[in-house]
Parts: sequence; structure tokens; C-alpha cells
Amino acid sequence: MAKLWFKFQRCFRYFRRKPVRFFTLLALYLTAGSLVFLHSGFVGQPAVPQSQASPAAGSPAEGAELPFLGDLHLGRGFRDTGEASSISRRYGPSFKSKEPSERAKLGDYGGAWSRALKGRVVREKEKEKEEERAKYIGCYLDDTQSRALRGVSFFDYKKMTVFRCQDNCAERGYLYAGLEFGAECYCGHKIQAANVSDSECDMDCKGERGSVCGGVNRLSVYRLQLAQESARRYGSAVFRGCFRRPNNLSLALPVTAAMPNMSVDKCVDLCTEKEYPLAALAGTACHCGFPTTRFPLHDREDEQLCAQKCSAEEFESCGTPSYFIVYQTQVQDNRCMDRRFLPAKSKKLIALASFPGAGNTWARHLIELATGFYTGSYYFDGSLYNKGFKGERDHWRSGRTICIKTHESGQKEIEAFDAAILLIRNPYKALMAEFNRKYGGHIGFAAHAHWKGKEWPEFVRNYAPWWATHTLDWLKFGKTVLVVHFEDLKQDLFAQLGRMVSLLGVAVREDRLLCVESQKDGNFKRSGLRKLEYDPYTAEMRRTIAAYIRMVDTALRSRNLTGVPDAYSPR
Repeated sequence: MAKLWFKFQRCFRYFRRKPVRFFTLLALYLTAGSLVFLHSGFVGQPAVPQSQASPAAGSPAEGAELPFLGDLHLGRGFRDTGEASSISRRYGPSFKSKEPSERAKLGDYGGAWSRALKGRVVREKEKEKEEERAKYIGCYLDDTQSRALRGVSFFDYKKMTVFRCQDNCAERGYLYAGLEFGAECYCGHKIQAANVSDSECDMDCKGERGSVCGGVNRLSVYRLQLAQESARRYGSAVFRGCFRRPNNLSLALPVTAAMPNMSVDKCVDLCTEKEYPLAALAGTACHCGFPTTRFPLHDREDEQLCAQKCSAEEFESCGTPSYFIVYQTQVQDNRCMDRRFLPAKSKKLIALASFPGAGNTWARHLIELATGFYTGSYYFDGSLYNKGFKGERDHWRSGRTICIKTHESGQKEIEAFDAAILLIRNPYKALMAEFNRKYGGHIGFAAHAHWKGKEWPEFVRNYAPWWATHTLDWLKFGKTVLVVHFEDLKQDLFAQLGRMVSLLGVAVREDRLLCVESQKDGNFKRSGLRKLEYDPYTAEMRRTIAAYIRMVDTALRSRNLTGVPDAYSPR
């Protein structure tokens, strides 16, 4: 005992002289103890009753559905319908080498980590059961000229996921959702293409690595398990109005079906199933077709001429043999959806010029649909590229795009272009739109604090003069300038877009322009549902802007052009 005490005193005196070594050894001791503790928490296999340890002994939910890490990819509306090999191919390497015995073990780790994992898996499983809406049915051919799925479509070259595509198609009542090229989503009620090997759908989703989103001209197709049959009904069809019967009915509307018990939903469902964008109700007959020069939907009639009650719906009008009630179905008109770069480099640079907030992005969407060629930009906006404006990445002088978006003003910048489409919008609307874009994104909204704070008055003070000088500079320095008012384009899209396409030097069929009319909104239309509850313009702001409006109106009229629309002032 004395010997041990003597050794202890010697160690104590030693560490008093060298405290740094003492604390170093103490830290190493505590670290080693912590590692041993953590190791035991992860490796230890707690004893469990045989009924829980064996999948075969439990109920199906407790056996076959034991959680494993791969299921975390399936927790957002996907179903595990294939075997391990096909799952590994479609959802990534995390599914490989997970035999049932291994997967069962993954749920049995002890400690807090195990509880967190189990809680997460349970939540994912619950979410899967609630939102399970799709079954993968295979990889299919696709063609830009003849789409496999002919409903609506949208693109996102940065954030596309399988669930996002499924969700968008399901919300619109479609039966199928298909993904292509890692970033493109197509919806439809019928697959009109051949099935190919799953290995040909080999591209990861841009927003979800490990999940497959088709391939080059290949669609990964899912059948949507809609919760309510009514989702496929006419609730999302758009009422177009009452129209006179076309002269050559069989050519104008090629599909006709007699319906003694006529209802809006029956006719819309028929035309949707037949993949036509128009459903025309004519008393006890249903007609389906496309908007064409024979039936352009430009001359609406008084709705009283179509006010004949449906035989199967007391509160709906089903038209008459002479006057048709027309609805636009969910089927996308694909006659104007193909887009590409110019086949040969253009020798002319044509600007699509506007003040920010004047609808330039919307006009680009219309031009791309009408001409079939991509538009370019003086700038680069990644969010626009991700939404399908593929010309956004090209240098503005590349010559591969049909026209170039620009907000520039000033002699040097303007004279770089050979011609221009000058888009002008009511400054009150344009300023608010640009303010929303600046603080809320392309289709978002500025916060209430921004409108009420110092940002809005400062913005008007800086941007209102630019609205006027932008137009004046293009009128003064532009070589060939076509003036288009945003309000006129909204009111009479067919005629105004025809003027724009003519300046671009592209011959476009009228049927293609009619197709554009039915797809006119695109993905960059800010919702009109959210509006300010007060007028953000002060009396002083209105006086200043009114002076700029008069200045622009005078400049337009001095060049024998139509002045600004009457709606500009008074507001």
C-alpha cells in the first residue's frame, strides 16, 4: 500500500511540473471513452421478440414493409413495383446489395440514431400511403413532331423531379405523367408511342439525382392513381363561349358523336379521350377538333343564342344545332410546341426591346410558339433557361435565335441591332410588375413591407423616367422599329402577333397562330388573384408619370404612329 502511495505522489509531482501533458492525457482518455461508447451504440444488436425479428412471423405491414434506406426515395408518391434489380436501375446505387436480411437489420440499430431513423422512415411511409398516386409503367419513344403524351407540358432544367411532374399532371386530372431529358414533363390521357427497354430511359432528374427522368427522346411514364374520378371531369376545362356553327362542319370539327343525354362533362370527356383541345356542344351532338381558320373562335355570339339546357344537366347550357357552346379541354395543342435554333446563322439582329415589366418574357413565349425558333437575350437569366428558354445561354450575337430580348437604351446599344420590336406597356402596370419581379421573382410578388417601406418610392423615382427615355431612345436611334402595345397584344393576340412574326421574316400558317392563342399564358404569367388592397401611387407620383405618358404619346404621334392607349391616362 505504501508503495502505491509513493508512486501516486511521484506522478502527482510530475504532472504539477508539466500540466500540459496532464491535460493532454486526460483529453485522450475522454476521447477514447467516447468512441467506445458510440461504437457500442451502433454495433450492438438488442434482443427482440422472435415475432418482431422475423418478417414472416409478423403481419404484412410489419413484415414485407420493413423499412430500409432505399425507401426514402419512394416516400413521395412512388410505388415499389419492381424487383431489386429494376429498382436499382431506376432509382440509383443506394438500392444495390440490399438483401432482405440486410434491410431488416437496418431498422434494428440501437440508440438515438436508430430512433431518429425509424421516426423518419415511419413519416415517409405515412406520406407515401397518403400521397401514393403513381405506378411506373415503362419507358416509351417520344418525338417532337408527334408527342407520346399530348396534354400540357412544362420544363425545369434545374429542379425537375418525378414527384413534381406527377403532381402537376394529377392536379390537372391527367391519367399519365411522363418525364424526358431529365427536365421535361408531359401529361396526357393516352400513350401514343411504342414501349422500349427501360435501359433507354437513363437520365437523372435535374432536381433529384438517383431518380430517372427519361432520356433523349425517351419518356419515363407513370400511370396516375387519381383519388377522385371527378378529377377527370370538365372542372378544369376552359369555357370559350358561344359560336356559330362552322360552314363545313366535318372539316372544322372532325369528330362527332350523338349524345341523347348530353352534358358538359360527357362531351369534354369524349374530346379529351380523343386527344382534341376543343369540345363543342350542339344540343344532342358533341363535336371535337382544333381551332382552325374554319373555326377560329374569334367571333363570339350572344350566349343567349346557345342557352338550351342540357338534357342531363339542369343548370348547364349545351348549345343548339346552329350555335355551339365551346370548351377548351386539358389536351395541349401540339401544332405549335416544336422549337429549335435557326438552321443557318441569321445576318440580321432583331431586338425585342421593352422597359422591364412590360411583358418581354411573355412576348418571347408567344414568338417561340408562333415561329418554332428560340429567342435569345442580351443578358443571361438562369431561371428562364431552366424554364425552357434555351436560347438564353447563347451569346446575343450568335445568330442562332429569331430575336434578342433587351431592356437597353442609349444610342450605341440600339444601333447594334438591325431592327426592333418595341413593346410598350402602361407605366403604372409596368412599374408594379417590375417591382414585383425585383423583390418576388418572375411570377412572385413583393412583400407588403417593400410596398410600404422606402423601396417603392425610391424605385418609382428612379424607374419612371427610364420608362419614357427607353421608348424615346428606340424611336430616335432604331433603324426599323415596330411598335406593339402590350394591351393591344392581350386584346387581339392573333393580329398583333402576326405583325411581329412578319417583321421577323418568318412565314407562319394561320393555324399555328390559332394554336398559340390556346397556349398564350405559358409559365410566366403572374397570377391576377393576388392584388394590392390599396393604390401604391401617391398624387405626386401620378403627376410625374402622367407627364411622361404625354411625352411618349407626342413622340409616337409625331412619327405617324398610334399614340398610347386611352387606358394609360387617366389610369
